Amino acid sequence: MQLNTLQDLYVYQLLDLHSAEKQILRALPKMIKAANNRMLESALDRHREQTEVHVERLEQILKGLDQSPRGVRCKGMEGLLEEGSELLSEKGSPEVLDAGLIAAAQRVEHYEIAGYGAARSLAATLDQREAAHLLEATLNEEHEADRRLTELAVGLVNVEAAAV
Repeated sequence: MQLNTLQDLYVYQLLDLHSAEKQILRALPKMIKAANNRMLESALDRHREQTEVHVERLEQILKGLDQSPRGVRCKGMEGLLEEGSELLSEKGSPEVLDAGLIAAAQRVEHYEIAGYGAARSLAATLDQREAAHLLEATLNEEHEADRRLTELAVGLVNVEAAAV
């Protein structure tokens, strides 16, 4: 894909985010199954549901731009999820593994936050108001998911892991 205009870059960013979200959707069931703590399992399941909405929003934006959601593979997310998958194959204390699972999930969240922030800024610059609004909604949800994971880690899971 040639990136000759800001619009080209914007579409590329949207395609990259779409690829990332689809990869996350494939990884989340394994993460949910691996969670030992019920609250962590619930948080991951809630994020799976939100991720489905995020994919729908991206597809809505891309459709409005007459773009197929295919063609770009998010290698950054692929790497983050591969690291998380390696963690899932480790043996050890369930409490410590849950703490590691949260850390891996937060890496994913932070990557998404960066991507959605950049895409939202591009949409605003290109006067794509509806798309900017949709991207802002997703960005806010990603921040909220990260906040919930932090609260879960600090308030419970990391404390349990430290007690092992």
